[in-house]
Amino acid sequence: MYNVIVLAEQAMTPGDAAEVASLHTGIEDEKHYHVLIPCDNAQVRVETALGSLSASETWVPPVIDTEGIDTRELQAELDSEAQTAVTASVDALKALGHHASGQFSSEDPLDTLDAVVAEHQANEVIVMTRPHVVQEFFHLDWTSRARHRLGVPLLHLVEHETLDAEAANGQGITGM
Repeated sequence: MYNVIVLAEQAMTPGDAAEVASLHTGIEDEKHYHVLIPCDNAQVRVETALGSLSASETWVPPVIDTEGIDTRELQAELDSEAQTAVTASVDALKALGHHASGQFSSEDPLDTLDAVVAEHQANEVIVMTRPHVVQEFFHLDWTSRARHRLGVPLLHLVEHETLDAEAANGQGITGM
């Protein structure tokens, strides 16, 4: 079995799934795709929002009432959205006749990716993201960081475009 882990920033469309599967047409082994969708962590999201409020340029930080914030309810919403993205991605790959599974995680995406690669004995990793020009320039993006951690081939597909569209528009980054 040829195992491919797909770290996707958002749900894979049927077109995305077809593009990913097309990369492995020359591989005779059965293929299994495992989709990993990062999910926001509600507690971190609330702490970040409150931190930015208290870091304003006032002499006295504002008093912020956190009693009414139910991070469990917010996390349940975030988890539901992430599960929907995983299900859509897995269904798109299965519709093409491939073995597919998936999961989401609110932990650090690269820590989770590292564990999933080991668990599934991955042959390769594909990272699908929107363009992140600044992060990519400073090599802080998932792909650059993952290349240093993983011992498997890694491909970065940008902006959920076809390879033909990427070639025509400068590797998927439009408007430049």
